[in-house]
Amino acid sequence: MRAMRTATLCGLALLGLALGAVAAAAEDKVVELKLSHWVPPTHPLQKAIEEWGADVEKASGGTIKYKVFPSQQLGKAFDHYDMARDGIADFTYVNPGYQPGRFPIIAAGELPFMIGDAHGGIRAVDAWYRKYAAAEMKDVKYCFAFILDPATWHSKTKKIVLPSDIKGMKIRPSQATVAAWVTLLGGTNVQASATEVRDVMEKGVAEAVNFPWGSVPLLGVDKVTKYHLDAPTNTVTFAWLMNPKVYAAMSPAQQRVIDDHCTTEWAGKFADPWADFEHSGIAKVRAEPGHEVYTITAEQLGEWKKSAEPLQQKWANAVRDAGGDPDTIMKELKAALEQYKAAY
Repeated sequence: MRAMRTATLCGLALLGLALGAVAAAAEDKVVELKLSHWVPPTHPLQKAIEEWGADVEKASGGTIKYKVFPSQQLGKAFDHYDMARDGIADFTYVNPGYQPGRFPIIAAGELPFMIGDAHGGIRAVDAWYRKYAAAEMKDVKYCFAFILDPATWHSKTKKIVLPSDIKGMKIRPSQATVAAWVTLLGGTNVQASATEVRDVMEKGVAEAVNFPWGSVPLLGVDKVTKYHLDAPTNTVTFAWLMNPKVYAAMSPAQQRVIDDHCTTEWAGKFADPWADFEHSGIAKVRAEPGHEVYTITAEQLGEWKKSAEPLQQKWANAVRDAGGDPDTIMKELKAALEQYKAAY
């Protein structure tokens, strides 16, 4: 009888907690989050954001709703960090490399020949950067970081085989470190968001682009390119960021839901499908008529790696100027990449 009474009391207690949680959720003010990005709704990122938002809504008992704004509806690609800071959007998709020098620590993930595997790299970069995000991105609430499947050179006019081929070319870089690389090699940078690449190449403003494979046909870049180097050169870092005032105005229960969806595990769920989509683009481009996908030798790859070495020192100087310890930061990043089997 005593055991039955204890079990009954425990059951009632658990039921009370459950009912209390439901009641608390019911009392929470409904929040509708504006989730902003700058690629078209046909892009894999759209689905990732929708699935993330739907899971947040479900976990919150319907008190956190969402609406996705694609295609720069709320602001330009280059402005998305400030949009999260200023509350123009509640969550934004940010390429830190669109603003050279502003986020020197996370730029380590942009260095050529640093990250070779996207799936492991997504988790490694997020796990490593969490320690530094609060200081480097202090104007926003950091949710998670992720990376792109490694990019390469796609050209309209000639094969890019050696670093010396960049000299004199007009190139749209994928991020700030690649822009510095292009300058170092004697090329000229053309600033344009991913969705503007086809236009600038069509007009002859740019002759080549550093781009991931899947986005070439997705964004129509296959219509303005012919030569494609089948050798990964670098990746791009991204961040999913929140307006801090919106987070602060949420109930504790709602904040827990957001926290539970701002993890390294969620970085992987969010970005893995996009990485797979980009990687599959190699076969798509190779199958298109009028396109030449070519490889390079180990010696030629060695020349590329040597040409990128000064970028490491440039990165270290920028981190040092911002008050960081580049040696420690780089050691930690490399350890994370080894842990997740993602090093180049």
